[in-house]
Amino acid sequence: MDSFEPKKLALLRLWQILWEHSDDKHPLTQEEMAERLQKEYGIDLERKAIGRNLSLLREAGAEIESSREGSYLLCRDFEDSELHLLIDGVLCSKHVTAKHSADLIDRLCRLSNKYFRSHVKNICSVGDWSKTENPALFYNIEMIDTAIERKCRIGYDYNKIGIDKKLHNSSYQVVTPYQMLLHNQRYYLMAYSEYWGNMVFHRLDRITDMSLTEEKATPLSKVPGYENGMDYKRLATAMPYMYSDKPERITFLADVGIVDQIVDWFGDDVRFLKCPDEGKVEATVTASPNAIVHWAMQYIAHVEIISPESLRETVRKALEKGLEKYNQ
Repeated sequence: MDSFEPKKLALLRLWQILWEHSDDKHPLTQEEMAERLQKEYGIDLERKAIGRNLSLLREAGAEIESSREGSYLLCRDFEDSELHLLIDGVLCSKHVTAKHSADLIDRLCRLSNKYFRSHVKNICSVGDWSKTENPALFYNIEMIDTAIERKCRIGYDYNKIGIDKKLHNSSYQVVTPYQMLLHNQRYYLMAYSEYWGNMVFHRLDRITDMSLTEEKATPLSKVPGYENGMDYKRLATAMPYMYSDKPERITFLADVGIVDQIVDWFGDDVRFLKCPDEGKVEATVTASPNAIVHWAMQYIAHVEIISPESLRETVRKALEKGLEKYNQ
């Protein structure tokens, strides 16, 4: 049979065969490589020629291990365990559509061999996960990057989800973008609203119809509270939820049993003091008051706000309002 590919491609095809079909549990003999070359690419190559090509690949930097059982790729850019971690990250990313998730997972699988792909069953179930239906995410990311580079503002529709589970326009925003943040498994745009005069955090999966404007961006140093730049640690720990109010010093009593969760939410900067009651601890954090109200309600059976008094009063009123609903 005549070759339908020239032999000069044999080196490349041999590399592809090793990539696709080999690992330490599945080494390939030279006979098996020759068979695949002939069957898949129509290239006839003798064992000695295959041996020479393997040597050339090693000289080029390929980590190929050989033994009596055969040869295989010893090292890849990613370990299978690392790929599993990345795939899990795509699966639980609610801001990525099911279609994009499946496509990304498929491309991640191509970074390993066929044996890895046979163990990844999650590709079939990606549609079962709760995902956004907004396909503009990646377009928005590119547009934001362009705006940051050009130092201009962007305009877009900011949406809310209705009872029909679809996006509905809530407002039109023109902002200066600074950064994209992944927080609580959500992707946020951190931007300054010149109209409102404060920093906003908008979910990327709620943004549609984004465009660049001719208006110049507001330098970050001109934004109150950000004169010295961004403190990413403060952003992560002071805002358990992405509210844009100014962080304040807040003290609360908490059950000792949730100390680890407090550290998870507020980081290592939280200050603890022992209480006369051994089952309690006093914690002090610097955080968004609006976010703390939401957080304290989540942990209402374990947390009591002490100060500031205004925040304690806000939580008390929220509890009274809630009790009214359940006491009817």
